[in-house]
Amino acid sequence: MRQKILVTGGGGYIGSHCVVELIEAGYHPVVIDNFSNAVRGEGNVPESLLRIEKFLNTQIEFHELDLLDKPGLEKIFKKHSFYAVMHFAGLKAVGESVEQPLRYYRVNLTGTINLLEVMQSHGVRNLVFSSSATVYGDPQKLPIDEQHPVGGCTNPYGKTKYFIEEMIRDQCTAEKDWNAVLLRYFNPIGAHISGQIGEDPQGIPNNLLPYVAQVAIGRRKHLNVFGNDYSTPDGTGVRDYIHVVDLAKGHIAAVKKLKDNCGCKVYNLGTGTGYSVLQMVNAMEKASGRKVRHKLTAPRRSGDVASCYADPTLAEKELGWKAEYGLERMCEDLWRWQSQNPTGFSNGTQS
Repeated sequence: MRQKILVTGGGGYIGSHCVVELIEAGYHPVVIDNFSNAVRGEGNVPESLLRIEKFLNTQIEFHELDLLDKPGLEKIFKKHSFYAVMHFAGLKAVGESVEQPLRYYRVNLTGTINLLEVMQSHGVRNLVFSSSATVYGDPQKLPIDEQHPVGGCTNPYGKTKYFIEEMIRDQCTAEKDWNAVLLRYFNPIGAHISGQIGEDPQGIPNNLLPYVAQVAIGRRKHLNVFGNDYSTPDGTGVRDYIHVVDLAKGHIAAVKKLKDNCGCKVYNLGTGTGYSVLQMVNAMEKASGRKVRHKLTAPRRSGDVASCYADPTLAEKELGWKAEYGLERMCEDLWRWQSQNPTGFSNGTQS
């Protein structure tokens, strides 16, 4: 019997790519999602999952569910015997979290508490959590390794990730048979090589690369570069970008780590290389063969840091995982997705 993994938020960008890798690694994912970051397709199933079913020639069990609906969650745990949970579900926009902190705390923290309590009552003790490099706050040293202090977060979104990490850590300390792997992502970009699934932000993209791709395809007039006076080589913010497929493979390595009764472990998933905003713009121009108009007049965004990139050596040492794809491949795969799906999942056109 293939081990069943519950994937919360599995219709979204990172979740859907992890569903692909789970299936290909021989696991049986069961997906829940409330469509806050997923596009509804036929039969009220996320369009991302419908496409995965086609290109992998498989069937995926899906339930529309919000983690704030604890009785609904109980039902799913009664129906299935899960080996582990991969937890992605949550609100994730830095700027929005500054404007709507209470909403972020309610959704991200209460949703996770419900999930952990239901796991506890059904004897599911294995968890992979989608955390974020935002837990490090303003970097005190670069590259950032897992020993870097956490908790000095610059926005409520980052704080929710930090608080959830602490909840999971405390639970693993209290009940020794719990195992959790907390994965701190840097900046996921790119798309599946099929061009069938990718990042489809609803509304104005909060992340750089989808915005750049939308400018290249003609959906947006130009890119506003927030801040060009940082102490970086060209004055624009520097980040560690990781291919979403590499990131998804990191989750498979994390699920395998749970078998070691590992307790609570933390790993950075990044490449260890930082690229500036302008370097990313140039890379996308090269991949797309199109000019990306941009303006350097925008002020810095509140909550942003100048530079942030990972030291990913611990994940390589303990998980046997290392990012394989470089910047060129990330941009090529993103452009394939964007050019085949100019308006994202909702346009339904296939090349």
